[in-house]
Parts: sequence; structure tokens; C-alpha cells
Amino acid sequence: MAEKKKTKTVKKAAPAPRKKKAAKPVEEQIVKPKEPAAAPVYTPRPKKEKLPKEQKYYGTGRRKEAVVKVWITPGAGKIVVNGKSFSEYFCGRKVLEYQVLQPFAVTSNQGRFDVYAEAYGGGVPAQATALSLGIARALLKVNPELRIKMKREGLLRRDPRMKERKKYGLKRARRAFQYTKR
Repeated sequence: MAEKKKTKTVKKAAPAPRKKKAAKPVEEQIVKPKEPAAAPVYTPRPKKEKLPKEQKYYGTGRRKEAVVKVWITPGAGKIVVNGKSFSEYFCGRKVLEYQVLQPFAVTSNQGRFDVYAEAYGGGVPAQATALSLGIARALLKVNPELRIKMKREGLLRRDPRMKERKKYGLKRARRAFQYTKR
């Protein structure tokens, strides 16, 4: 029979408890008062013109990247875009002014409505087209019978032409890098 060897098991001693470090004495720091910094100059934002409490009709117009929110109210024909007058905003560009006023001319509503608009994105010509669409849509809410006249003139159609996305491997949407033969 094979004898089993007895092995001694040695118990490991428990680790000695760690000593806590003595807290360092807190040195008093002298805090010097800071010099007052120059107060920033704030220019107040121009206050948005509140719309009258009368009946308001809303329309949204879009073109390329431009978006225009339009509210029309019965009035004297005043047009305000982003807090500026109509001719000031479009810099006296007659073509754009004609384009914006076209929905009123087609429906023979010139001078009957005040227009308040918020335009953002895109360029000024795209905003003018978007404003025209927004006015046309708001006029439809005033009188749905105007649809036939405006549709015939193409004022209710949103222009679908947008900038095409850039493709990988090209410089722009379709423009490739210049090819050199030699």
C-alpha cells in the first residue's frame, strides 16, 4: 500500500494593518481680491414686431435651402421681411419684388393684406421665391376659390430643384478631379 505523504499546510500571516497618514497641516492662503474685469458690452437685439391680434393666415414657402414663414393679415399692403421693409430687404431688385407680389396681382388683392415674414437659409433670390409661395399658400386659407387662378399661373408649385449631394471620389456632385495624361 502506498503511503500518503503528509504535507504541512502553512497558514499565511494576516497582513499588518496599514497606518493612516497623518493629515498635513492646512496652510492659510491669503486670497487677494481680483481686479474687476471690464464688463462685456451687450447690444440689445431688435425687438420682434408683434403681429396684430386680428385674423392671421399662415403659409410656409421653400426654395432650395430657403425657408420663409409668412403671416398675412387684412391691412394696407405693408410687407415686412425679417424686421425690414420689403424694398430694403430685397435691395430694390425689381425682378424679386415683382416675383413676391405676383400672388397678389394674380388674385387682384394688391394693397388688401399686410405681410409679416421670417426668412432664413438660402440666398435672397431663393427667399423671394419662397416668400411668393408662402403668400400664395396663405391666400388660399383666406379664400380657397383662388386656387384655380394661382395654380394656372404656377404659384402653388414648390420648385423641386435643389443642389445635388456631393459624391465620394469627386470634387462636387459631378465634378471630377482634373485628369492628367502625362
